[in-house]
Amino acid sequence: MNSKWKEIWDTFISIEHLKDLGIAIGIFLLFLIFRKLFTKYIFALLKRLVKRTRINLFSNILISFEKPVQWLFIVLGILAAVTYYPYLDPDNELFRDVIKALIIILLTWGLVQLSSTSSEIFRSINNRTSIKIDEILIPLLSRALQFVIIAISISIVLGLFGYRIDGLVAGFGLGGLAISLAAKDALANMFGGIVIISEKPFTIGDWILTPSVEGTVEDITFRSTKIRTFAQAVVTLPNATLANEPITNWSKMGKRQISFYLRLTYDTPREKMEVVISRIRELLRNHPEIHPETIMVNFEKYMDNGVDIFLYFFTKTTNWEKYLHVREDINFKILEILEQEQVYIAIPSRKLYVNSEGDNQFGIIQEKDR
Repeated sequence: MNSKWKEIWDTFISIEHLKDLGIAIGIFLLFLIFRKLFTKYIFALLKRLVKRTRINLFSNILISFEKPVQWLFIVLGILAAVTYYPYLDPDNELFRDVIKALIIILLTWGLVQLSSTSSEIFRSINNRTSIKIDEILIPLLSRALQFVIIAISISIVLGLFGYRIDGLVAGFGLGGLAISLAAKDALANMFGGIVIISEKPFTIGDWILTPSVEGTVEDITFRSTKIRTFAQAVVTLPNATLANEPITNWSKMGKRQISFYLRLTYDTPREKMEVVISRIRELLRNHPEIHPETIMVNFEKYMDNGVDIFLYFFTKTTNWEKYLHVREDINFKILEILEQEQVYIAIPSRKLYVNSEGDNQFGIIQEKDR
């Protein structure tokens, strides 16, 4: 036994073996140098060339496969060193399978990173072709593509090492019931996401209002939807909750409503009131920011301290800030009409009638409410 170990040791420290080992290590180090040169010069040159083409797809491919290609040099260096080194068998089946598995993993790594930028690819398809993909589907398609790539990669790697995929799938089928019971909330959220996708009550970028939150939709996943509030906080709402709530989509408005009462004093003459109503109608019909379809200006009812004119109309814009500017402009112009016609807005007041003891006549005292 000692002689056997001595023979191995003598072989290991022999000049011929040390020479072969040094060359094998040198081959591996040479591949590390190639890796460094590729990253510093060749890859940088490719990025500059692709940038001139202004095609985002090529740029995304380069960026996604930058790290996997760097690691590929290491794998190839190991393969070349083992192939040269005479004391290792490069044709060993396990070694070959490990190298193949590493290459598949690196390819999967690059494809998964590329699919994470696939949102841009889908948007490019929308812009350049007649194929239209709904904005709400883009992040879901991207994640589904990543899942498919990883699943295919795992099945190929397992197949390389002799595992039967059909048995694995059958095992998943037997455990499916237990998993579904344990993950019923996750499944409810997934089906909620399907409802949101199919019914399309909103899409990314829409301003929505629900009993839970109000804000702009930022992202939609299989489990939840992210909404940024006007206070710049991000609220993550489970899809199951969101799908069962009433949703008001303010971004889908074609026009924005304005309605209010204009209360005039009781001593306003009928002729003046008719002129005021007519002029307000004319103002709204000719205003460039007021929608012409529905304009209502009517003397509607009598109140305790005045008569009410009802105004009901819509602005063309749905933008909140612009809407407020239009409403402000309308209010100023109505005030101008009232000033020109010398008609006054009623203020809350009350009248007290008291019996005069001296001459048995009624006197009137008017007091403003405080």
